[in-house]
Amino acid sequence: MSTYEQKDNSGAMFVNDKKESETHPDRKGSAMIGGKEYWVSGWVNTSKTGTKYMSLSITEKEAQQAAPQAKAAPAPTAEFDEDIPF
Repeated sequence: MSTYEQKDNSGAMFVNDKKESETHPDRKGSAMIGGKEYWVSGWVNTSKTGTKYMSLSITEKEAQQAAPQAKAAPAPTAEFDEDIPF
């Protein structure tokens, strides 16, 4: 059995079996475009004339993984006056 290798300028989408709300995509998958990997999400919609279509959102995989994390607050710097009696 061979391992699947994503070919450039291609992708695949599958039914999203983890959909929990209407805002979650109906389909999810991945694609490779220009040698970069992307996440692909799709929502099945119906136009005003009744024609079904799919709207897509494409996000670079690296950009999602490199999302900024909350920075730790800097350690407070306290200046002490040795002349103040306690």
